Amino acid sequence: MCRFPLRVLVLEDHSFQRRLAVSMLRQLGCREVFEAADGAAALALLQEVGPVDIALCDLRMEGMDGLEFLQCAGDTRQVGSVILSSSLSADVRRSVRQIISLLGLEFLGDVGKPLCMEALQALLKKHLPAPATRCGPAPAPERIQEHELRRALQAGQLQPYYQPKFDLRTGQVRGVEVLARWVHPGRGLLSPAAFIPLLERCGLMDALLFGQMEQALDLQRQARSQGHALNLAFNLQAAQLTNDELAPRIKALLKRHGAAGAGLTFELTECGLLQATQTSIKNLVRLRMMGCYLAIDDFGTGFSSLQRLCALPFTEIKLDAEFVRALGHEPRCQAAIASTLALGRALEMSVVIEGIETEEQRQQLLRLGSTTGQGYLCARPMSGGQLLHWLGQQRICA
Repeated sequence: MCRFPLRVLVLEDHSFQRRLAVSMLRQLGCREVFEAADGAAALALLQEVGPVDIALCDLRMEGMDGLEFLQCAGDTRQVGSVILSSSLSADVRRSVRQIISLLGLEFLGDVGKPLCMEALQALLKKHLPAPATRCGPAPAPERIQEHELRRALQAGQLQPYYQPKFDLRTGQVRGVEVLARWVHPGRGLLSPAAFIPLLERCGLMDALLFGQMEQALDLQRQARSQGHALNLAFNLQAAQLTNDELAPRIKALLKRHGAAGAGLTFELTECGLLQATQTSIKNLVRLRMMGCYLAIDDFGTGFSSLQRLCALPFTEIKLDAEFVRALGHEPRCQAAIASTLALGRALEMSVVIEGIETEEQRQQLLRLGSTTGQGYLCARPMSGGQLLHWLGQQRICA
């Protein structure tokens, strides 16, 4: 039985550390383990043995350093994923992680130094496909065709799923984000990554939005009848804001459902707002005039403009989950979260922290002054029926 059917390259200039890493990887059952003392030697080795699944990579070394090696390996696609093993400061390693992502490489994690076998094993597991295919290559996903997607929209297969936003102090639900899932008759439940890019190319994002809104407003009414007031948060793209008919269509939909604009939030990513057009700004203003709330999503991942944040009528900041993942070991992330919370208070905007998965993270965020969050600690995305049942059980996260 193969435990880790992986080809791994260890790039480490310290001979003892390199031997230790190679020994651990072999004990963990990696299929092939290669080693090199600097980047140039590692590139020469890859030319000889072929691509590897993972590079366990130090950064600072004589000759070609780890960063230059990753640049070259990324360009030639000789490395699939990267595990960092470095004693450099946390802020430097965090910047390197961003570079790894920009190079198109998968970042599995940072084991630091000295190496720990348990931590290394956990990161190797992240690279593996589903258990049923661990000892063989994963089958390539079938390409989704436009006609198939249009048929799915008409058949109601693209369903809204709901993930709660919760009060970090009490665990009470403050609202839900409405997410798209494709309930495919043959492939099961598909995530947005499988179909949203095609929806964008085909100009079908409005069809998805209004289909979701129809179903979600019905659910909001059912929840209200059970004593639960739910704010519904929908994702909007910058391209959708350029449509003059967007706000009037939303207004008509609310009127037909007898719903208030104050029960809706629209979330927009900051990167899409760098070149807001006149029509985009008018749509945002009209949504606010209807009583709807506006959130700037994935805050901190793009090139934020404070001028834009002040000029556009936002009411909420959603801080990206990456800051929470690094909360326990990177002081700069703690400072970024605290600064964003202070910014929200100064601008009279609420701040929602995404990606909360552990009780420790919740307690840390409370100490920093955060009050609202979203993540698996409270609940995963669920169907409408599951959400009503979940609310009926009065489950809380505190």
